[in-house]
Amino acid sequence: MLVDHFPLLGLRLRTPRLELRLPAPEELADLAEVAAAGIHAPEAMPFLVPWTDRPTAEIARGVVQYHWSKLGNWAPHDWSLNLAVFHNGSVAGVQEISARDLAITRQVATGSWLGRRYQGQGIGTEMRAAVLHLAFAGLGAQEAVSSAFADNPASHAVSRKLGYQPNGVDRRVVRGALTIDHRLLLTRTAWEHHRTVPVTIDGLTPCLPLFGLDQTRP
Repeated sequence: MLVDHFPLLGLRLRTPRLELRLPAPEELADLAEVAAAGIHAPEAMPFLVPWTDRPTAEIARGVVQYHWSKLGNWAPHDWSLNLAVFHNGSVAGVQEISARDLAITRQVATGSWLGRRYQGQGIGTEMRAAVLHLAFAGLGAQEAVSSAFADNPASHAVSRKLGYQPNGVDRRVVRGALTIDHRLLLTRTAWEHHRTVPVTIDGLTPCLPLFGLDQTRP
């Protein structure tokens, strides 16, 4: 079976309302359509690379190509896992977790997007909590980093709720204008203090070598 050769296909994260996993081809198509239908107000741009400024057909195709590229370029020392987020059986968005040299740095980064019709329901908090549990409880991480622009209050609210602390700023250019990007840091201690979302992980052990970790000890 394909999962025997690429065990990430069997990885499952579950919270009370969500399941996070790699999507099947038909589900990837659904994910592309969710992105094309809109994930933020047109006047806003929450992403450093403004990939949602393109025509809807290109947005959808870009989601598919990006997903394939991350799996195709996977390496244990440099990986990015883009998990589809399922809510009541429907795909709602993407939760990404990535790392370089995780066995040495013990640091992961996260990013995400969510279809507009799924926003404002606490799903963003729950899906990030899922990958933070994977990082700290499953992969032995010591830190998780993220960032959000100053005009992205929803992302900042999720980060505060989960225990992140400010970690400096970067000056970026987005849509030809200066944008302040706020870096955020979550330590293992802060994660343990703030975690409230129950998360279960299935299928992790055979994946550990793909994350650059010893299969017997993250």
